[in-house]
Amino acid sequence: MQERFREFTCLIANLNRCIYKIKADEVADMGLKSSHVSCIYYLYQEETLTAKQLSDICGEDKANISRAIKYLETNGFLVCDSQMQKRYNSPLRLTEKGCMAAKRIVKKIDDVLCLSSQGVREEDRNVMYESLKIINENLSKLCGDYQAEEQ
Repeated sequence: MQERFREFTCLIANLNRCIYKIKADEVADMGLKSSHVSCIYYLYQEETLTAKQLSDICGEDKANISRAIKYLETNGFLVCDSQMQKRYNSPLRLTEKGCMAAKRIVKKIDDVLCLSSQGVREEDRNVMYESLKIINENLSKLCGDYQAEEQ
C-alpha cells in the first residue's frame, strides 16, 4: 500500500509539474503565464464565459481566476462587455489578440496530447481517464468529509 501511495502521488505531482512547465514555456513569449492558459483555452472553446463559469471549468478558486482575468483584460487578451461593479457573472470574451493566442495554445495542446500519448492504446487511455475520474470523485468526497468535520 505504501508503494502504491508513493507511486500515485509522485506520478501525479510530476505530471502536474510537467504540464505547468510546458504551459509556462509555451506562452512566455506572449507575455502570459501558465495560469492564463486555461482561461484563454476555455474562452476560445466557448466564446463567452463568466468568471464563475471559468472558475468552475478550470477548477480554480475565485481569487486566482479574478487575477488572471484582470491581467488578461489589462493586456488586451479579453474584454468584459458589462459595466457592472461586480462582474463575476458578466460575460467575458476574447479579443482578436486573445484569439490569436488561443489558436497557438490549442495547437500546442493538440501536439502535447499526441506526443504524451505515444505508445498508449486508445482503449487504455479511455480506461485511465475513467479511473482518474473515479479516483477524483472519491478524493473529492473525502475532502468534503474533512471539511464537514472541521465545522
